[in-house]
Amino acid sequence: MEMLKKLFVTLIVLQFVSCQSDDSSDYKAIDLSERLYAGGGTTLFSVTSNAYRTPAPNLAAADMAMHLMGDVDFESVFVTAPSSINQGLGPIFNNSSCISCHPRDGRAPFPTLLSARSGLLLRTSMFGTDEHGGPVAVPGFGVQLQNQAIFGYKPEVTYSVIFTEIKETLADGTVITLRKPAFSIANSYMPMPGGAMLSPRIGPPVFGLGLLEAIPETDILAMQDIADADGNGISGKANYVWDPLLRQTILGRFGWKANTGTIRSQCAAAYVEDMGITNVIFDKETGHGQSNGSDGLGDDPELAAAILDQVVLYCKTLAVPAPRGIENKQVKDGAAIFEKIACAQCHKPQQKTGYSEISAISFQTFYPYTDMLLHDMGDGLADNRPDFLAGGSEWKTRPLWGIGLTQLVNGHTDFLHDGRAKNLTEAILWHGGEAQQSKEKFKQLSKKDREALLAFLNSL
Repeated sequence: MEMLKKLFVTLIVLQFVSCQSDDSSDYKAIDLSERLYAGGGTTLFSVTSNAYRTPAPNLAAADMAMHLMGDVDFESVFVTAPSSINQGLGPIFNNSSCISCHPRDGRAPFPTLLSARSGLLLRTSMFGTDEHGGPVAVPGFGVQLQNQAIFGYKPEVTYSVIFTEIKETLADGTVITLRKPAFSIANSYMPMPGGAMLSPRIGPPVFGLGLLEAIPETDILAMQDIADADGNGISGKANYVWDPLLRQTILGRFGWKANTGTIRSQCAAAYVEDMGITNVIFDKETGHGQSNGSDGLGDDPELAAAILDQVVLYCKTLAVPAPRGIENKQVKDGAAIFEKIACAQCHKPQQKTGYSEISAISFQTFYPYTDMLLHDMGDGLADNRPDFLAGGSEWKTRPLWGIGLTQLVNGHTDFLHDGRAKNLTEAILWHGGEAQQSKEKFKQLSKKDREALLAFLNSL
């Protein structure tokens, strides 16, 4: 009888320990106070729908004046020529203003109607690389497919998508249904060459870009581990891309595959590819099919150099929203879980800037949660379209700062490069490749720990 009592007590203790191992008491809560200033001196303490679209509070007077002019430019809607202001739209395009693809300077939703103007577009290219190591333009279509056109022209294509459902079952029995999109095109103005690759893109947030541009290249390269020397299964690498303004190959920092090196080139490319607005960097109309590189109006470049300068500074100097609830135990526990399941191996919390000609950005310690590197994310997210050194399943680590304000600012929680994930849980479950182990650990979390991790992410 005594032995039975001891066995019963032992079983109770083991059950108690087992239950305890399922909750966040296993994790040492992280003090997040040093991360309060997510953007360093550019941090904004705002929990409003304007959290992404406010100038950095530490801007010098001259930079603030230029930022405010850039704000007007960013929201300006372009129209067809002739017009007294904002002329030059098209002849083929995806949207008519910067703000249309980056609503309230945030994240575009997955469109309800693919034929309408939206923050979604399709990149395209042929097999191989061009003379600079980048994507090969599709003859008659270029490297981006425009689904809108002005009077007298035809959209290059119309977009269509079908979804395949994929089930993921968590350890507690919760079943999550993911939807994998497969995009295709129809109604092309001329036959699309066989073998053309397609890759969707959703407009991302634009705040904090100046800080990311000012991270010293040596710091980013120091985070590489191409051969996975430490054996942790994570092997980030930098992309190197051709810059059309500098006329040289430089470190890639922007775009979903880090396929652009500077904010200036990113903005100039968006004007010509997204809106058909020629500029000092890209002075020929996009596509080179119907327009043959020119709309015949003799007004190229259509965008004044001063406006491009203003928009570039605007994108560099938007404030970064501060995290919220960092003293909350659930949030601190979630931060510990984030570290424990190795999310922070790629979404590195801290970065530092070097010198910048914009004093507000110089020598800042900030917390974007990115390593700025490419990682293999597995077949589930693969677009199978290379972009300079980025392979078909490689994507740049997206910064996580401000992600918890997406619903408040943009009215949705559509995440990932094509907006397929409808919430953070789905976004995590799409991780594969180098992030497969972290995904599996996430699936094994108890409901309490899972909610703590999501609370942390939503605090950012």
